[in-house]
Amino acid sequence: MSHSHDHHHGHDEEHAEAHNHVHDHDDDIVPALQNLLYAQIDFSKLRSLNEDELDSGRKICQKTWAQRMDPRPELLSMADEQLLMEIPFTGQVRLHSILIRTSPTPASPKTLKVFINDESAFDFDTASQKPPTQVLSVAQTSEVQEIPVKRALFNTTRTLTLFFEDNWSEGAEDETSISYLGFKGDFMKLNKEPISFLYEAAANPGDHKMVAGVKEGLGRSVQ
Repeated sequence: MSHSHDHHHGHDEEHAEAHNHVHDHDDDIVPALQNLLYAQIDFSKLRSLNEDELDSGRKICQKTWAQRMDPRPELLSMADEQLLMEIPFTGQVRLHSILIRTSPTPASPKTLKVFINDESAFDFDTASQKPPTQVLSVAQTSEVQEIPVKRALFNTTRTLTLFFEDNWSEGAEDETSISYLGFKGDFMKLNKEPISFLYEAAANPGDHKMVAGVKEGLGRSVQ
């Protein structure tokens, strides 16, 4: 019943101003909004695979904290119980936790595999075969769950890929449902990209190959 004591903190109004997506009347739930990564999600590039209704994955992420208990919109899987979501951020994030609201039914997702900064064309085959950054467990409940991640693995997050591999029905239920999805962490704007080294060396073709190798090495170290 974590949402039942949201009413004791109406005096912390100064923190609410830091979250421009929060309405004034939501000041009583300010403590839960600390480090909420909402304005930092690039909604225009967020995509979901196997969603029953177009853009429903984006819509559950666009719900504000005040709307977290609203049953609609809802993300439902279509062909089977699996869902795949790609969540891009507008800069670099130190991810702390994933917030999710499902249901106390067999349609609740069970296993969540999380991948960080994967630039490849992700599909269900890739998600099934590739080692994830971390595997998380989702509970059957109508409360909002805050699932912590191993922060050391998510210090340089630019994109999260979420693979909901199964649900609690153990194969009996094809439909998986999620009604709210959010993220907590620290946001850092991107400054220098490794690719800037390539531009600096472009005038000297002899250096180009060596510097390109450095760039690729940096990219791999981020993983």
